[in-house]
Amino acid sequence: MKPVIAIVGRPNVGKSTLFNRILGQRRAIVEDFPGVTRDRHYAEVARFGKPFLLIDTGGFEPVSSEEILVQMRQQSRLAMEEADLILFVLDGKEGLTPSDIEVAGMLRRVEKPVLFVINKVDSERQESVVGEFFALGADPLFTVSAEHGLGINDLMTEVLANLPPTPVEEADVEETRLAVIGRPNVGKSSLVNRLLGYERMVANPTAGTTRDSIDTPFTYNRKRYLLIDTAGIRRKGKVSQKLEKYSVIQALKAMDRAHVVLVVIDAETGIAEQDLTVAGYAYEKGRAVVLVVNKWDRIAKDNRTLALYQEKVRDAFKFLAFAPVVFVSALTGQRVAKIMSVVEGVAAEFDRRVNTGELNRVLNEATRTHPPPMAQGRRLKFLYATQTGVRPPTFVFFVSKAEGVHFSYERYLTNQLREAFGFSGSPIRLVFRDRERQGQG
Repeated sequence: MKPVIAIVGRPNVGKSTLFNRILGQRRAIVEDFPGVTRDRHYAEVARFGKPFLLIDTGGFEPVSSEEILVQMRQQSRLAMEEADLILFVLDGKEGLTPSDIEVAGMLRRVEKPVLFVINKVDSERQESVVGEFFALGADPLFTVSAEHGLGINDLMTEVLANLPPTPVEEADVEETRLAVIGRPNVGKSSLVNRLLGYERMVANPTAGTTRDSIDTPFTYNRKRYLLIDTAGIRRKGKVSQKLEKYSVIQALKAMDRAHVVLVVIDAETGIAEQDLTVAGYAYEKGRAVVLVVNKWDRIAKDNRTLALYQEKVRDAFKFLAFAPVVFVSALTGQRVAKIMSVVEGVAAEFDRRVNTGELNRVLNEATRTHPPPMAQGRRLKFLYATQTGVRPPTFVFFVSKAEGVHFSYERYLTNQLREAFGFSGSPIRLVFRDRERQGQG
């Protein structure tokens, strides 16, 4: 569970610029699947030696000046609710505003670190005009230029000093951790209650180690599972439940520790952009996935309804072609029992190891049927492959020139592995290495 840092402040004070500066890049995901490329307001940062989740609370552009304070309150309350540390960004060129003073008062009442960051200070002359910000009662004030990188090192030194330690989780190979994610009002809470109340399970709530969460251990078919962050799923009336765009935060927190992710979709309202967003994060994190279409009882049906809806889901979630789809009603209990049998199978595939001899037989057959591409005038040669890990299954291929492997050939090999070995519900990671590295350890 990584610490969470939220960046808050008025529009146009440079929050997104600071976000990109801390991240160290202008983050863009490049995939040839629709639904994976999207605007990024969340990122995992590991470049400072202490991993954390960074949130940019920008994006709420007020339609009139009167709404600025309302929007800031919403963003700041979200930060208070979810973050371990808050970066309050102010505009050093525009100076102190009444809105800044109002929000600063709110943030001072928060029992967690708040760092006041004066942005757009890129000269000594501007340094001299930031004195007015001391009226906020904050000390120290951090002056930075997010655009030019000035003052960022001092700020990050203080940030890291104020972050809580990242708990070291004990590896439990016998336990499968399950997260239920999805946008507000898709029925996550009802589904969780149905799952834990199902007669073939034995559940006992146990206080978790993460703030505001209760992880629930249970057994199914004599196997141990842990349902992650059920308090976050069930909690009502919180800001993150009202601000749909930021309910992703809870999903990211849950996915940090999960092995299998249930992505819950509302059959009645249909597939929304945010469904693709949270599912895309599960894909990026290499989690096993089951797509759960809830509220199926509310859909008028004929003998083609299920097939047509499944086709619609498959078309929207092309990047999760490996994920099973289950149609349920948490309200009536219809087919909810099927979820855990699917999860059981998916978890087994997520943990699956393949015999090296069989793996290389499949590789040889694949390269014979569809020869590798040319690289710098020579055809690539695949020497051998080996599985190096599970959760997710990870395979290393030794190649004559690793950088010459095109993504289309990588996808071909992935499909061949799935055809030979299954891996339903589980992503597969392929790593390509030059043959010169064979003997290196």
